[in-house]
Amino acid sequence: MRRPLVLLVAVVLAGSLAACAPGTGDKDDDGFIVPQKVGGSKVDVDTAELRRKKERAGIEDCVPGTGDPVDDGLPEVTLPCLGGGKDVDLSALRGPLVVNLWAQWCKPCRDELPILQDFHKKYGDQVQVLGVNFQDRLPDLAMVMAEQARVTFPLVADPGGELSAAEPLPVINKLPMWLFVDADGEISQQVFVQVKSEEQLVDLVEEHLDVTLS
Repeated sequence: MRRPLVLLVAVVLAGSLAACAPGTGDKDDDGFIVPQKVGGSKVDVDTAELRRKKERAGIEDCVPGTGDPVDDGLPEVTLPCLGGGKDVDLSALRGPLVVNLWAQWCKPCRDELPILQDFHKKYGDQVQVLGVNFQDRLPDLAMVMAEQARVTFPLVADPGGELSAAEPLPVINKLPMWLFVDADGEISQQVFVQVKSEEQLVDLVEEHLDVTLS
C-alpha cells in the first residue's frame, strides 16, 4: 500500500555554507539552506567546457523516461542534462528512483554527494539515482563539485527553479531535498533531510520504496 504523501523535516543541518556565489542561500531557523530566486533560467548548462568535464568525470548520460504523467507523480517539467545530452521530462520517469536536489552553494549537499555516489555504485542496478542541480547559476562550479565527489549518476539542471511549487511538489525553499519515486511513477515520499551516511540512505530507500537492497 502506498504511503501518504507527507513532507518530513528531519534534522538540523550543521556546518557553514560553501563559498558565496550568486544564488547562495541563507539558513532558516531549522538550519536548512534557503535558496534565493535566480530570476529565470538563462544559464547555459551545455557548454563545451561542461561537456569536457562531464566526460572526464565519467558522469552517465541522462536517460529520458517512457511513461505518461500520473497523479502524484513527478511534475511535467522538462530539464536539460547538465553537461549536455538529452532533456528529461521528469513526469515520464519510473522507479524505483531516488531524486536528490542539490547545488554547489549548499554545504550539506556537498557532504551528501559522495554518499549518494557510493549508494549508486553499490545499488544502482536495483534503484536508479538522478541528481537535480537546483537554482544554481554557476554550473561550472556545480560540475567541479560533482567531479570532486566522483559522481557518475546522471545530472539534470534546473537553474531557474522550475520545480519549485510545480505540482504535486511543495514550494521548494530548503535544501537538501529528496524524492522517492516508485515503479508506478508516483512520489511515495518527499523529504527535506541531510543524509549523513549510506546506511541512513539505505533505510530511507527501503522504507519509502518498499524494496530490500542486497
